[in-house]
Amino acid sequence: MKFSKDMLLLYAVTDRSWTQDQTLYDQIEAALKGGVTIVQLREKNLPEDEFVAEAIRVKELCSRYNVPLIINDNADVALKSGADGVHVGIEDTPVAELRQKVGKDFIIGATAKTVEQAQSAEKAGADYLGVGAVFPSPTKKNAIRITAEKLKEICSSVSVPAVAIGGISLDNVSEIKGCGMSGIAVVSAIFASDDIQKAASELKEKAKEVTASNI
Repeated sequence: MKFSKDMLLLYAVTDRSWTQDQTLYDQIEAALKGGVTIVQLREKNLPEDEFVAEAIRVKELCSRYNVPLIINDNADVALKSGADGVHVGIEDTPVAELRQKVGKDFIIGATAKTVEQAQSAEKAGADYLGVGAVFPSPTKKNAIRITAEKLKEICSSVSVPAVAIGGISLDNVSEIKGCGMSGIAVVSAIFASDDIQKAASELKEKAKEVTASNI
């Protein structure tokens, strides 16, 4: 799937902490019905063969909605499952090494918390950046926070698009309006909601508002 920055508008990152009486698959489908524009499948504890099997099912689901599937951290799982790309953290496999392995049409996202990291990732071949945490994050309690000013500085320092991440919700997303990102990445604001489809729909409208001045 050819990457475009429009895909980043509402970036859903999965977390099975809140599945309760639903399956993760059902939650992802509800998020897709609500309008998420890209899905990142994040599994920290699954054996690789189970991760691949799950990713194959989720890829098929995302394809029905014409939404790309990104795998968190694990390029091997992404390639084996036919996912559209991979997102790597600062301490994961280097972007340049990944790009040589996967070719130019495979989407690579990279985490950046500084201008230097952002520029380095862009130079190495990243398609987009994940920048944060912009607010306290319930899923990553020890995540390094960055200010709205730093988010804007990072976004303006590169030509590849960026998505803001970290504790973003309907209540606080307006605080990062005009910071230059192409979208918002959310975890609990979607998957911890009692009505995932509605939460995604409302967040998408907010995402359009806060990124409107960045077009």
